[in-house]
Amino acid sequence: MAVVRGRLSRLSRPWRLGLLGPVALALTVGGLLLVPRPASAHDGHDAHGVYGAPSAADGWTETKWGPLGPADRDLLVKVRWAGLWEMPAGDQAQRRAVNPAIRQIGAKISAEHHDLDEATREVAAKLGVALPNEPNSAQRDWLSEMYNATGEEFDRIFINRLRAAHGSVFSVIAFVRAGTRNELIRQFAATGNEYVMRHMGYLESSGLVDWATLPAPPDPYNPPEVIRVAGLGTRGIDPIVIWAVLGTAAIAGLIATLRVLRAR
Repeated sequence: MAVVRGRLSRLSRPWRLGLLGPVALALTVGGLLLVPRPASAHDGHDAHGVYGAPSAADGWTETKWGPLGPADRDLLVKVRWAGLWEMPAGDQAQRRAVNPAIRQIGAKISAEHHDLDEATREVAAKLGVALPNEPNSAQRDWLSEMYNATGEEFDRIFINRLRAAHGSVFSVIAFVRAGTRNELIRQFAATGNEYVMRHMGYLESSGLVDWATLPAPPDPYNPPEVIRVAGLGTRGIDPIVIWAVLGTAAIAGLIATLRVLRAR
């Protein structure tokens, strides 16, 4: 390092100034990237990071119960879809399950989903949200899978398919309940949460849940970079991009320095 410093000290002033270019570039670009950008209407929060009033441009509409956002509508659609396939799945379990306890679980889930489905359609009608009228393609495949299974295999498929589905919609309900601006959706999410929690308990009581196939909880030390809730998300630039730019600038500076030293 002493030799390098000595050689640098003997360089002419123009050369020394030329070497400052890559370094200045790295510092300038890094500084610009690290400064948070101003909040916009698409962020859903103000410059202080406080979530504020969303705009119609983001898919929000005003209702008598408060603003209605994309995630609110998505919740209603997902709960409706859940009922459209879990009601017939429960009916199958009542008729075809080998284990009497699973037949009872199927009966409870089917009956309670009828009640939840009625509540879903009522809320959607008040808010003007269009709902599907048949299961989606994945759900139709699951119903076919159950239809083609028999005996203990049917019991296992029924329990695990429904447990995975309930876990998926449970997380959607939780995020919307935590951040929705709409009072009617807030009430609906609380009701839906009660149903889903109860159904997961029914399914888990069978002893057939394959826990290894379910998604693990998020790592608290490495959370997802962006989690969008009720149409809102984090701001700023991905740290990977920042370090990539800084690293490129640093390498450019090193190459320029080596070239100058070799020329001397």
